[in-house]
Amino acid sequence: MSIKNTVVIVTGASSGMGVSIAEHLYQAGYALALHGRDQQRLSAVAAGFDDKSRVITVAGDVAIETDRAKLVAATLEAFGKVDALVNNAGIFSPKPFLEVTEADLDQYLSTNLKGTYFLTQKVIPLLQQQGGGSVINMGTVLVNHALGGVPATAPISSKGGIHGLTVQLAAEFGKDNIRVNTIAPGIIRTPMHARNGIDDSDSLAGLHLLNRIGEGEHIATMVEQLISNDFVSGTIINVDGGHVAGHHLG
Repeated sequence: MSIKNTVVIVTGASSGMGVSIAEHLYQAGYALALHGRDQQRLSAVAAGFDDKSRVITVAGDVAIETDRAKLVAATLEAFGKVDALVNNAGIFSPKPFLEVTEADLDQYLSTNLKGTYFLTQKVIPLLQQQGGGSVINMGTVLVNHALGGVPATAPISSKGGIHGLTVQLAAEFGKDNIRVNTIAPGIIRTPMHARNGIDDSDSLAGLHLLNRIGEGEHIATMVEQLISNDFVSGTIINVDGGHVAGHHLG
């Protein structure tokens, strides 16, 4: 996929990995529709970009149908098309299984799984019309490599659904030249850890064979690769410093 005139929707673009993805793709030359729940923070991200003709911001919640429709409509109004969708928006917080309520689970399913599912449902017909494109979802290595000290069955269940959705969408729409992949991050330096009570993210470095945590740029560069490489589809790509591959002894 040529970078010139390539339009990418990025959800969850107002903080954490979403900011890194937005900054990296902008610097690479893409046109961006940035989505998040906080317009002020979205505007702050966009303020760092000189070429305002290549960036729009749309505030909303991916869990809400009217907000998803607004995002797609605004992107089409600004750019006339969509070439790639980065389903980065998501929530995550640990809670012991026996304490999870139905409302807790619904929250993760609505934002993480259903938000990804139904926004993708809106974008894929646009990709079909123009002969192809890329959908990139955000999962987690914890789907296939659980940690006993991180009781997070609710968010991980929603992310597991995203992993399964990715493979099935790749199968259904490969004939339309639509590529669907998921990035499964390890521990990445984001504000989420502090919100979950982890003041020193680097204390988790030992979970990775590289003995360091990842940065947002590690995710952002993989996003760009999956947008531009037109022969990768149906994959769950671990960007995790070796988290899933193994552990150190001693």
